[in-house]
Amino acid sequence: MGIHVIKMPDLGEGIAEVEVVAWHVQPGDTVKEDQVLADVMTDKATVEIPSPVAGVITSLGGAVGQSLAVGAELIRLEVEGAGNFSGEKAKQEPVKSAAATAPAEEVGDPQLEAVAASEAKAPAPAKAPAKPAPAPAMRAPQHAAPMRAEGDKPLAAPAVRNRAWDLGIELQFVHGSGPAGRITHADLDAHVSGHRSSNGAARGDSRYARREGEHAAPVIGLRRKIAEKMQEAKRNIPHFTYVEEIDVTELEALRAQLNARYGAERGKLTLLPLLMRAVVLALRDYPMMNARFDDDNNLLTQYEPVHLGIAAQTDAGLMVPVVRHAESLDPWASAAEVLRLAEAARTGKATRDELTGSTITITSLGPLGGIVTTPVINRPEVAIIGTNRIVDRPVIRDGAMVARKMMNLSSSFDHRVIDGQVAAKFIQTIRGYLEAPATIFVE
Repeated sequence: MGIHVIKMPDLGEGIAEVEVVAWHVQPGDTVKEDQVLADVMTDKATVEIPSPVAGVITSLGGAVGQSLAVGAELIRLEVEGAGNFSGEKAKQEPVKSAAATAPAEEVGDPQLEAVAASEAKAPAPAKAPAKPAPAPAMRAPQHAAPMRAEGDKPLAAPAVRNRAWDLGIELQFVHGSGPAGRITHADLDAHVSGHRSSNGAARGDSRYARREGEHAAPVIGLRRKIAEKMQEAKRNIPHFTYVEEIDVTELEALRAQLNARYGAERGKLTLLPLLMRAVVLALRDYPMMNARFDDDNNLLTQYEPVHLGIAAQTDAGLMVPVVRHAESLDPWASAAEVLRLAEAARTGKATRDELTGSTITITSLGPLGGIVTTPVINRPEVAIIGTNRIVDRPVIRDGAMVARKMMNLSSSFDHRVIDGQVAAKFIQTIRGYLEAPATIFVE
């Protein structure tokens, strides 16, 4: 038997280090060749690292959330034959896992990482309690009836943990109906509503229960990348936001007509692909908006192609897939590409090239868009276009009050290179296309 050391591969494009965001294996696991060992993150792209050999895991090179340099040791396996590690100590001394020797609060629960990373892995059988737990009294505090034994950590996927954090729910007190007691989104729903979970575990009425304790979680992976990028954007870019009201009554009417006539064969149109085309047309008159600003070299680069970033919310966090060469796409082609990229982003299959290289970005919260927003520029770009929700409002037209569909555009600009008047004219040009939507199709 020998030791095979797998090092962090060079993922290209000048990447010097990556962050470990999930382990799919733990020490003692037997793996096959090409089996995925870990997920690592570079910028906003998550990359799977497969095993080039079959063997038994002896140690991991770091904990989830830790950054590893290219070429650093990622994992060790015990393999048939000599392996690729010739150190004598490898034969004489067992290699201790970095995850095993690190403090518990830094490493997290290895079982949790394994369950969260792979649905296919068979769960360990649940331990039977020595005696049944007494039923909680009605209106007892939530912490009076923990759903698992003391010291047992709750198992949940990262998306479930993020949602629980947003809802202010402590997973220690949520019953898990999944394999090995794993907590699912349905369990969170049942916990919030106070109903019983799928196996009938009692909940009790805790709407007025006093709550204690706190939960600290490291900001890692995509959420850390988002935090860093937002902080850099606000620190380095002097933002100013311009808001304009737009009458989209005619646009919505035209969209309904196009969907009725062409929807079955060409797909349904939302407002987004029509806005994308209006932005592309407006950039012909204001090319300085389709640009990236290099802070270090004080260099503004304008682009002929329009690579439109489309901000998309996923379970993992905010991503910005890029519709490349949007200037060459009609609204139906734009809609199809947005759907493809959004699905890739949601399922974690978007490539690095699909998440980088945008020259201007559109962001929207859809029906949650509110009246006004102040979007943060997708650095190093110089402009971002934000849509707000469409509402029916009374408007005076030709001296009469009529109901119209109104929507605000809330857009931010880099004041170092974009003057306020230029930004206003750019948005007014977009407004002209959207309020006379037939002009979107006229060249």
